Amino acid sequence: MTQAVSGRRPYTAVLVVPTGIGAAVGGYAGDALPVARAIASVVDTLITHPNVMNGAQLYWPLPNAFYVEGYGLDQFAAGRWGLRPVHRNRIGLVLDAAIEDDLRWRHLQAADAARATLGLDLTDYVVTDAPLGVELRSAESGATWGTIQRPDSLLRAAERAIAAGAEAIAVVARFPEDTDAEALQDYRQGQGVDPLAGAEAVISHLVVRTLRVPCAHAPALSPLPLDTSISPKSAAEEIGYTFLPCVLAGLSRAPQFVVDPGLGGFEGNSGGGSSATSSSATSSSVTLWADQVDAIVVPASACGGSALLSLSRRSLAIAVEANLTALMVSPEALGISAVRVGSYLEAVGLLAAHRAGVHPQALTAQMPRLKELYPTSDVHPLGR
Repeated sequence: MTQAVSGRRPYTAVLVVPTGIGAAVGGYAGDALPVARAIASVVDTLITHPNVMNGAQLYWPLPNAFYVEGYGLDQFAAGRWGLRPVHRNRIGLVLDAAIEDDLRWRHLQAADAARATLGLDLTDYVVTDAPLGVELRSAESGATWGTIQRPDSLLRAAERAIAAGAEAIAVVARFPEDTDAEALQDYRQGQGVDPLAGAEAVISHLVVRTLRVPCAHAPALSPLPLDTSISPKSAAEEIGYTFLPCVLAGLSRAPQFVVDPGLGGFEGNSGGGSSATSSSATSSSVTLWADQVDAIVVPASACGGSALLSLSRRSLAIAVEANLTALMVSPEALGISAVRVGSYLEAVGLLAAHRAGVHPQALTAQMPRLKELYPTSDVHPLGR
C-alpha cells in the first residue's frame, strides 16, 4: 500500500470493467485482478467492484482497495452515497431454495472453511422461502443479462440475515445448467462472453438498491467435465465446487454505504434492518465521497456506464484501448474527455505520473514550446 505524502490528500482511483460484455481483460474468472493489484500499488486508495476482484476460489487481499458492488459504485460516483471503511463485516449467507442438497453442502463447507481458515465472521445461513428462478438472457451485441422470477423471496431472506446481525450479504443462487453449449465452450476457451455475469449483476443490484448493504453473488452450478484445453483466463472456475470463497473474502472488508439525506440516492424499500448510515452521523474525514476521486480507468469501448459519466466531469478519465469488449461506446461518442492509452501497463504509468503531479508529456522525448494565449476576439497587438 502506498503512503500519502504529508501535506497532500490521498490519491484515489476507480477501476471499472463492466460485467457480461466479454471484456478481453476482466471478462473471465478474476483475470482483471492483476490489473487491480498493479493499480493499487501506485495509488493510495483503489475503488473497484466484484467483477474485477472475484476469481472463484482465488482472490488477493488488497489493504487499500474498496470492494464495492456495481449499483453502490454508481451511487457513490453520482455523489449520493459515501463509502465508510470497516475493520470487518459480519456476513449473512443467503442460499437459493433451488440448490440441491449435495450442492448446498458444498457451499456450506466453503463457508465453514472461510470461518475456520480465514477467520471470517458469518451469521447462520438463510434459505429462501421459494426458488429464485434465475433466467439467463443475451443481447444482440453479445452482452449477457438475466432475471429472477422471485425477487421478493431474495429480499425476505436478505432481511432475515440482516435481522440476525449481518452487515453484508453473500447470495448463492442456482443457475441453469442448460446454457448455450457453444457459448459456454467459447467462454471456457477464453474467447466468449460470460453467460452468467449479467444475471449475477441483477441479483446483487437488487439487494444493494433495496437494503443498502454490501452484497455480492456466487452462482451454484454442477462441476463441468474435465477439459485439458481450458484457457488460463477461465481456469479459476474449474478448480472447485463453488465460487463462494472470493465473495466472502471481498465482503468481509467491503465498505459500508453512507447515504447523503440531502441528495436522495435511494430507491425502493427502506430495509429497516439496513446498516447504511446518514452522512450527518459519520465523520467526513473517514467517509470517502466522489469529489475525492482523482481518476477512473475503463475499457475504451465501454464508456456508457453511470460511474464514468458521473466521475469524468471532475476526475481524470483513462480509456484502455486493448481491453476490447462486445460494446462500441467510445468516450468521444458521449462527449467525455478521456486520455486514451494502449494498455493497462500504460494506464498504471499514467496514474503514477498523475499522482506525482508530473505531466505525462514530460516523460516523453517531445516537449513543445509554450505559446502565448490571446483573447479570441482580439487582434494580436503587433499584427502577427
